[in-house]
Amino acid sequence: MILPIVAYGDPVLKKPAEEINKDYPGLDQLIADMFETMYQASGVGLAAPQVGRSIRMFIVDGSPFAETDDDEEEDPRAAGMEGFKKVFINPVIEEESGVEWGFAEGCLSIPKIREEVFRKEIVRISYYDENWNFHEETFDGYKARIIQHEYDHIEGVLFTDHLSVLKKRLLTKRLSNISQGVVSVDYKMKFPVIKKGR
Repeated sequence: MILPIVAYGDPVLKKPAEEINKDYPGLDQLIADMFETMYQASGVGLAAPQVGRSIRMFIVDGSPFAETDDDEEEDPRAAGMEGFKKVFINPVIEEESGVEWGFAEGCLSIPKIREEVFRKEIVRISYYDENWNFHEETFDGYKARIIQHEYDHIEGVLFTDHLSVLKKRLLTKRLSNISQGVVSVDYKMKFPVIKKGR
């Protein structure tokens, strides 16, 4: 089932999420619904708070980063993205390392806005998968970036929080419009503030 994606301005996106246990009701269905929702919205990651669940879980599928035109040189940071499909439950970023690099990030909860965000190139993370197997792994390049972006969501942080004060000020009107539903998207969204009479 495709779930509505919560838009910028909803309080659920700004609060740290709660850990869950194996008995969390309907977890398998929620994971399946989140993948269906993410694919329908052409995303590469989706965190539970983005579908209104304040729990420490996110999903990723980096396959779109692996698709390049034949004449296009492959970005070394995109290595291994094909098949990078995972569920992260109760994740903990243990370490971020390497050089910071910039990339124009977007977010399904903040449609039509992309801004350069700088993140470390390597991340070491511990987590449980959908079968409650424990992992501790290291990722780099785009894999690390997707993980860091989605991990921010379960910490109540949005990519816009990484921007300079000036850059944020310049985006104020557009962000306000998103929270009020004044934005055109081709996927289902839930807006926190819909003006009466609209």
